[in-house]
Amino acid sequence: MSVAELIEQAVSGLGYEFVDLETSPRGRLLRVFIDTDKGITVDDCVTVSNHLTRLFMVENVDYDRLEVSSPGLDRPLRKTADFIRFTGQEAQLRLRVPVGNQRNFTGRLAGVADDRLTLEVKGESYEFELSQIERARLVPDFERKQELKR
Repeated sequence: MSVAELIEQAVSGLGYEFVDLETSPRGRLLRVFIDTDKGITVDDCVTVSNHLTRLFMVENVDYDRLEVSSPGLDRPLRKTADFIRFTGQEAQLRLRVPVGNQRNFTGRLAGVADDRLTLEVKGESYEFELSQIERARLVPDFERKQELKR
């Protein structure tokens, strides 16, 4: 089992969503991103960090530093479920291969069907195979976040 699979299984068992794992070039730093529908607090990060520290000791995972945090407002989108969950929100995409002369797109996620993402950009719809998306992130909507706090 890879370190990412080990982390995903442990984090899911604690009731959190495993969003991403970043490592340093030699794997000495492990940066784990977690989420829930309610958001992530410092206490959530401490809980997951303590659990992973004990798990890594038992599983002999060699690392120097572990960081656990929320994915942030510009959360990465990796899985099909992410694109479905955030349908209706704005996202930035970078494609593996350009369409025309363009690899970067920013628009509203309009849905996923048959492993194809529909993205609405300035009134036009584009379809991309999910496998052709190199990177995708939500675009933070600060106005909407302020409304939710009220």
